[in-house]
Amino acid sequence: MGCCGDEDDDDDLLHQPVFSSTTTDAGETPGIVARDTTSSMNSNFSAIICRDTLRIIFEKLPIADLARAACVCRLWCSIAGDREIQTAAFKAPWKLKEIVGYPSSGSFWRDNSLSKFAISHRLVRGDSVASLAVKYSVQVMDIKRLNNMMSDHGIYSRDRLLIPVSYPDVLINRTCYIELDLHAKREVAVLYLEGGPDGKSLAYSSSRVTSDQGKKRVIESLRRSMQVDDGTAQYYLSVSNGDPRAALSEFSEDLSWERQAGLA
Repeated sequence: MGCCGDEDDDDDLLHQPVFSSTTTDAGETPGIVARDTTSSMNSNFSAIICRDTLRIIFEKLPIADLARAACVCRLWCSIAGDREIQTAAFKAPWKLKEIVGYPSSGSFWRDNSLSKFAISHRLVRGDSVASLAVKYSVQVMDIKRLNNMMSDHGIYSRDRLLIPVSYPDVLINRTCYIELDLHAKREVAVLYLEGGPDGKSLAYSSSRVTSDQGKKRVIESLRRSMQVDDGTAQYYLSVSNGDPRAALSEFSEDLSWERQAGLA
């Protein structure tokens, strides 16, 4: 080892093949044959391809490192993608008791930050976004953002709201359920503070209004948001096939056209 980069040259030699000459019976040297490559990886090669050894290692990795390991090769990917290993890594930081359900995409497991969790709140008469923000010590805007709500009136067309988790201690020794909420348009690990899912998350499999009672609540919400009468709100709901968001969008476009035409 010396100056002028000799140290780097020495390191490179570790990865160069070692050559030896072969001699024939006549004493000639027809060519050179390469022996094994000298590499620091070779001495542990059996360990990095042993499934049992890799599994023991991967079970101790945090979720981010597990995702990186899955990119190394097919063998590592198959082990890192094991359901048991993924759920263990997902639960570990928050000391969850159990995680129930299967996500629609494997990318769900790549992020286990606090924003991946939500509390399910079943709405009752008198609830408002502001009152729920006070009850759960979160910001009004955070509730609206998580639930994909354009205004506070969106609460009237739903049976529940997802509440952001503000204190991680609430997750300790709890069970969360992986659910796709189509109102919120996202997949989250949902915590039920009282009981568990009643099977009606199932009601979230469609954003369309199906019951008469639900339709009345939506019309009331649209009437307040649009500041119109019930008939107008019902008209826009009908032309949008029962989708409240599409109804509001249709109303906004008509309103913009009227203003441009000087009719409003």
